[in-house]
Amino acid sequence: MTVSVVVVLTIFLQSCTTVPLTGRRQVNLLPESELIAMGLTSYSDFLKENPPSTDALNSAVVKEVGNNIASAVQKYFVDNKIESRLEGYAWEFNLVDSKEANAWCMPGGKVVVYKGILPYTGNKDGLAVVISHEIAHAVARH
Repeated sequence: MTVSVVVVLTIFLQSCTTVPLTGRRQVNLLPESELIAMGLTSYSDFLKENPPSTDALNSAVVKEVGNNIASAVQKYFVDNKIESRLEGYAWEFNLVDSKEANAWCMPGGKVVVYKGILPYTGNKDGLAVVISHEIAHAVARH
């Protein structure tokens, strides 16, 4: 093997970590703090182009459901002594007016729900499934 291949393999192997929630191995080339900062910038840029919905009722439901899930996630992490993995998280939940059936969560806990997904969720329980799925991606760092 050449020296450059050995160096690349060494960096790759040192970047491998185990996700405490799943036991899955993953490669982390950037520190979580940098991902959170990048996520915040992307989130802010997105909301400038796609302002939060003026639909007060559904926006309130998104915030209520999201905050309930965020509280449960934080409690789980504290109870399992892995709360440091949520360092830098500042949960925020917004509904945007879009016909697209989608939702996402940035590293750091910035969540957007597109109004077009609400007919598919049907109620708070369905919405909780969608939001918790997105939050799981962020807290598992993938």
